[in-house]
Amino acid sequence: MAARVVVVLSGCGVYDGSEIHEAVIALLTLSQEGAEVQCAAPELDHPVVDHLAGQPTQQQRSTLVESARIARGAIVPLAAIQPQDHDALFFPGGFGAAKNLTSFATQGADCSIEPETLRVVRGFHAAGKPIGAVCIAPAVLARALGQHEPKLTIGSDPGTAQALEAMGAEHHPRPVTDCLVDPANKLVTAPAYMLDAPLRDVAKGIAAAVRATLALI
Repeated sequence: MAARVVVVLSGCGVYDGSEIHEAVIALLTLSQEGAEVQCAAPELDHPVVDHLAGQPTQQQRSTLVESARIARGAIVPLAAIQPQDHDALFFPGGFGAAKNLTSFATQGADCSIEPETLRVVRGFHAAGKPIGAVCIAPAVLARALGQHEPKLTIGSDPGTAQALEAMGAEHHPRPVTDCLVDPANKLVTAPAYMLDAPLRDVAKGIAAAVRATLALI
């Protein structure tokens, strides 16, 4: 039977939502591996960044509606996701993970986490089901699962690594083409665009993380 994987999106665009390249590479690899994918996103409004100017705007947009752009409309509210119905969870990166799923972008190690995101992460973890996260999304896992001392990577950025460790995680540097597996917690993380690297190398690391997540099912 095909693996049933939930991909959690956080908007559409690197500066205020899911990083589109990372999301598409994850979705492509899951399809290539024969997985059955359900995209989901929290129902909330988030501030919009002009991606051409790289500046905040006065607009607010629905995280769920924006995420539907990446999912081609095939998406459900995160509140509809129940761990017993799926085999694994996967988080692409992008600032949406640090702004919409958590407040890590502004509060660092003192961040809060969006309630439905917290529920699904802890629910999948408690059920012994694997969770993958790339780029800055491992911050979501550090915030939700810090008491379990998760082993995570965001690449090699000292400041971000220190913030993850302040939330209870154990950080391990990894190159962009690699991923880190925490077998005890069934977590897989990879640096992706946390490192300044070409898309071809980012893709290798994300694909490795997807395959390692599936292997833990």
